[in-house]
Amino acid sequence: MRAYEVIKKKRDRGTLSSAEIAFVIKGFTDGSIPDYQMSALLMAIVLNGLDAKELAAWTKAMLESGQVLDLSAIPGVKVDKHSTGGVGDKISLPLAPLVAAAGVRVPMVSGRGLGHTGGTLDKLQSIPGFRVDLSTADYQRLVAQVGACLIGQTKEIAPADKKLYALRDVTATVESIPLIASSIMSKKLAEGIDALVLDVKVGSGAFMKTLPDAKKLAATMVGIGTRMGKKVVALLTDMDQPLGLAVGNALEVKESIDVLSGGGPEDIVLLTVELGAHMLVLGKVAKNLEAGRKTIRERIADRSGLAKFREIAVMQGGDGTVIDQPWNLPAAKHTREVVAAKAGVIQAIDAEAVGVAALVVGAGREKVDDVIDPGAGVVLAAKRGDTVKKGQPLATIHYNADARLDESIQRLTAAFRIGRGAVRKKPLFLGVVK
Repeated sequence: MRAYEVIKKKRDRGTLSSAEIAFVIKGFTDGSIPDYQMSALLMAIVLNGLDAKELAAWTKAMLESGQVLDLSAIPGVKVDKHSTGGVGDKISLPLAPLVAAAGVRVPMVSGRGLGHTGGTLDKLQSIPGFRVDLSTADYQRLVAQVGACLIGQTKEIAPADKKLYALRDVTATVESIPLIASSIMSKKLAEGIDALVLDVKVGSGAFMKTLPDAKKLAATMVGIGTRMGKKVVALLTDMDQPLGLAVGNALEVKESIDVLSGGGPEDIVLLTVELGAHMLVLGKVAKNLEAGRKTIRERIADRSGLAKFREIAVMQGGDGTVIDQPWNLPAAKHTREVVAAKAGVIQAIDAEAVGVAALVVGAGREKVDDVIDPGAGVVLAAKRGDTVKKGQPLATIHYNADARLDESIQRLTAAFRIGRGAVRKKPLFLGVVK
């Protein structure tokens, strides 16, 4: 069997066999199939898709490329959450400790930034010393001892996805329902969970731009999980503007700490509470969603979620003092305000443009080996529906290197559409798929 033949078959809209899929996943993982051939196959999949049988085989091959963890010896239902990615989406940071503080164990294998969206691992690593490269033995120990552990894909956990994830980011092959679904579910099914809550983003800042596409992705992932014997629920949530105000790694950690301290932007709090409620119901510590919401809010109010975040940070090698002193997190040396060119009401904010504006000053990656600047990013001063005056700040860019500052300013300025008249508030929650 040759990789060339598999690429050609999918290019010509053929259906790949389970053996062909297993061959290319194994070959790419062990290095016998090079990046350029896998890139060609990924593009063929983006253009021609995978049917249900191919998708099942693709996910299975990725799952079996490494170790499938067994957490059955740890008491209780193990529940994770995963987001399909959005601008300013730092929900995992306050959510995992809150759910763990409420009594549900949260094993979480997360990813790095993809395109214009940030990654949970990059955000966590802006906490000095925080390790996301723990062994599977340490991961299992911390899930049992602390109640939560947040790591990245290791050589043991879905190694095929780790390589594919990085390659897709730089080859314009991210926006594919089969590839997104198999990427998420392979590593989630490998991490030893019993149940999963999915946050499927839809809008300008998401990979799924329309509600029908988001529903299709949600149904695809729920279907994969159900066939594998897991309880899965997917929430469809708005990403037509950035979540919260902060976009950038240390900036988003600070905002997460604010939420755990009882403050934070309303949308971040609402989404954290709702996702947490679903996790508590699946984890069988809340009898219904209303009870789950109440418990999550109590864990915010009594600051036990904040204490759990500090414990997680320390146990994973991080400097726990920054949880109490977030001003000691990495910070950019320079800031630049972007102001409104005219008075009016903010009709829309292009979330993807905001994400790219943060990326070009160092908050994200354009190439696999790009180094993240933890202090770089953007902080919004206004959101959709706000009334602004001419010259009023819309956002602040935080940067260290000014080589691409002008580009960031231009992208950020263009992201805001200011006009006349009130703006109808869009719902944050757009549906549930079970």
